[in-house]
Amino acid sequence: MSPVLSTLADLVRINSINSSYEGGPGEAGLAAYVRHFFEQRGIETWEQEVFPGRNNVIARVPGRDPSRRVVFEAHMDTVSIKGMTIDPFDPVLKDGKMHGRGSVDDKAGLAAMMHAIADIHASDAKPPCELWMAAVVDEEYSFRGVVKLCEDLHAHAAIVAEPTEMRCVIASKGCVRWRIRTKGKAAHSAKPHLGINAITAMARVVLAMQEDHARLAASPHPLLGPGTCNVGVIKGGVQVNFVPDEAVIEIDRRLLPGEEVETVLAGYQAMLDGLKRQHPDVIAEMEKPMLQDWPFQTEATSPLVTLSGDILRSMQRDGTVCGVPFCSDASKFGRLGIPTILFGPGSIDQAHAAVEYVECSQVEEALRFYTEVARRFV
Repeated sequence: MSPVLSTLADLVRINSINSSYEGGPGEAGLAAYVRHFFEQRGIETWEQEVFPGRNNVIARVPGRDPSRRVVFEAHMDTVSIKGMTIDPFDPVLKDGKMHGRGSVDDKAGLAAMMHAIADIHASDAKPPCELWMAAVVDEEYSFRGVVKLCEDLHAHAAIVAEPTEMRCVIASKGCVRWRIRTKGKAAHSAKPHLGINAITAMARVVLAMQEDHARLAASPHPLLGPGTCNVGVIKGGVQVNFVPDEAVIEIDRRLLPGEEVETVLAGYQAMLDGLKRQHPDVIAEMEKPMLQDWPFQTEATSPLVTLSGDILRSMQRDGTVCGVPFCSDASKFGRLGIPTILFGPGSIDQAHAAVEYVECSQVEEALRFYTEVARRFV
C-alpha cells in the first residue's frame, strides 16, 4: 500500500461521525492524527477551536512570496453509519477500491492533501505561495468549521476536497431550508363546516410551490441546471375524526449563483400573501430558515481554474470545468471573493452510501494534482 493509501486507511479506522448525529464522537480523534502527521514532519501546525473539544487543524508551509496564500481544505467529519452493510471502520481494499465510512467523503481528499503538503515541505524548493492545509470540523451538519476558518482569512486561491470524479468544479448550488405552518380551527369531523382545515390550506400552498417550481425550470444555469424546490416533509392533524388546526411542511430550495436567500424567501412570502388574497382561509406563516448556504461560482478564466485545466490535461484527464448541485465548504471561500474550486477523488454517488468506497487510483492522482497546483500557482 502506498503512503497516501496507508494514511487513508488510518483515517477510515478513526470514527469521526459528526457529534450532532446520534452516537457521533466528533472529530477529536481524527484531528489528533492529522496534527501528529504534520508535526512529526516538522511542519508548523496549530488548532483553531470551533466548539469545545472540536478544533480545526491548520498546517503551514512557507512560500517564496509570503504575501500570497493558497488554502487546501478538507473536512474531517462524516455522516452516521446507519444503514451501512459493511464494517464502517475497516478500510478493506478490494478490486482497486478502499471501503469504509468517509473513504470517499472526505477522507480520500484529506489524505491526498496531507501528503501533497508534506511532499512540498520535504522538497528542496519552496512553493511560490504560502500553503495552508486546513482540516475542518462540522461540514456534514452546519459548516461551522469553515465559517470559523474564514474569519479574517486572506487567501488568493482555495481548493476544497470533495468527491468530484477528478473534475474541476467551479460552481455549486446553494441551499435554504425552512418551514411553512398553516393554521386552522379544530372541530369534530362530523361537522367539518364548523372548523377550518389546515391540511386543505397546506394543499393549496404545496400546489402553489409546485407551480413556482415550473417557473424555476425555465431558467437553467449553464453548469448547474435550474434552481429547485422540494417539499420533503409534511405533518398535520391529530386524529382522523378531528378537523386539523395545524399543518407544517419543510422545504429544501436549491439556489443558483446570483440568488440571495433573503430575496428568495421574500418571493415565497409574496406567494403566500397572494394565496391569502385568493383564499382568505389560508393562514400560512413562514418560519426562519433552519439552514442556509450560498451558491458559488468562480470565473472560468481565473488563474486557478486555468492552471487546474492544464494540469488535468497533462494527466490525460478532462480539463473542462463543471458544476455540482450539492453544497460544500467552497461557498464560504467564494463569499470572501477567494477564487475557489472543488476537486477530489471518487464520486458523490458513493458518499453516505450503504457501501462507501473510493477508487484508489484516483486518490493517487489527486495527490499528484494537489501537489502540482501547490508547486505552480503563483
